[in-house]
Amino acid sequence: MRDRVRVVVQRGGRRGRRGALARLLWVGAEAITTVGVVVALLVVHQVWWTNRQAVAAAREQVRELEHAWGAGGGRQPGPGGGADAGGGGGAEVGGGGGGEPDVPVVEGASSGPGTGPGAGRGSAPAPGGSAGGGERPVPAAAPAREEAYAVLRVPRLGLTVPVAQGVDKRTVLDKGYAGHYPGTAQPGAPGNFALAGHRNTHGEPFRYINRLRAGDELFVDVRGRRYTYVVGKVLNETTERDTGVIAPVPHSTVRPDAGYAEAGSYITLTTCTPEYTSRYRLVVWGTLKS
Repeated sequence: MRDRVRVVVQRGGRRGRRGALARLLWVGAEAITTVGVVVALLVVHQVWWTNRQAVAAAREQVRELEHAWGAGGGRQPGPGGGADAGGGGGAEVGGGGGGEPDVPVVEGASSGPGTGPGAGRGSAPAPGGSAGGGERPVPAAAPAREEAYAVLRVPRLGLTVPVAQGVDKRTVLDKGYAGHYPGTAQPGAPGNFALAGHRNTHGEPFRYINRLRAGDELFVDVRGRRYTYVVGKVLNETTERDTGVIAPVPHSTVRPDAGYAEAGSYITLTTCTPEYTSRYRLVVWGTLKS
């Protein structure tokens, strides 16, 4: 009788261990599933929701700027630009899709006013000069830090995006704005009007600037005045420390054959590349149309 009792106890112990193992596996599976759902929700928030928020806020900012300028009465053409060129404020801000947040800022760029990065090759022309000759354009005034003060329009991309002073990630770029590098020129002025923008997430306004080609026009509206730039060159890849790309005479310190050698009035667009990473920088350059 005692032997039989011992057999029953042993079988019960095995069943108990098996039950404990099954419960442990079940808890582990639930934990993995929960973590997976949380990660998926974070990805959806980062990829989709931040885009929706930033695009909506950027569109509203464009409307506010145009309302403040009295856009309904038409814009004053700047050098080389017609009042109706490039479409109105109803164009799309940013593009579709999304990915991990990038930081398109060129590392080492100046954050203080009036200290343009990399004096580099050449200097700004004396008053009276412009990228294409002709009369000197009336440059836009420097705004307060982190203030949205201009609108960039890129007809080829169907892009309309507000431009704010500074390239701070949280207060400028993550709002879906293009950020103006402090210390670089203002629109219409001699030197280099240099901008940064996200390529993925947070409105991703510069996602498709790799599609720009020589001859494409870029319009910058400031207080009802329009400045027209013409794309001249594209640098498909450079390092984040290549500060020469936003110098007064833009050029690459990594690839000496890329960029310009003469003073003028330029525009520079910078963003991250490849998509969904911040490993390198993609650069588009243009000159002010006289």
